[in-house]
Amino acid sequence: NGTVTIDLLEEVAPNHVAQIAALAESGAYDGVVFHRVIDGFMAQTGDVQFGKAGGDMRRAGTGKSERANVAAEFSNVPFDRGVVGMARSSDPDSANSQFFIMFDEGHFLNGQYTVIGKVTSGMEVIDAIKRGTGPNGAVVGAPDAMTTVTVTE
Repeated sequence: NGTVTIDLLEEVAPNHVAQIAALAESGAYDGVVFHRVIDGFMAQTGDVQFGKAGGDMRRAGTGKSERANVAAEFSNVPFDRGVVGMARSSDPDSANSQFFIMFDEGHFLNGQYTVIGKVTSGMEVIDAIKRGTGPNGAVVGAPDAMTTVTVTE
């Protein structure tokens, strides 16, 4: 319901930023939903395999892209409000296409997840994303989605 601008931090996580940029440039993120949204914590999206709007949302959050996983690129950038991090499984080197945007500070993630960017405008759009329910934040009904994702200089 608006435009969000994210500054991708290629100097902090060059391999992750290259992965995100390639997926965005190919249109893979267009129409992908925010499948996991926890109030006061974060909004997760980026499942280009199972997370397309109008698809079977029971599998959203379990997929990835056809690209190879990316090894962790941990940094000293803290998980503050508006920071974008890569989602992964329990394996630190399993990040692929999914990412999350912080609603609030989450410093317990520092050194555990790769920071890839920061929201520079449109945080009010992020704040308005439909929240999920339960401990895992699964969105019930029709989730919000990224309409079009582009990369600019």
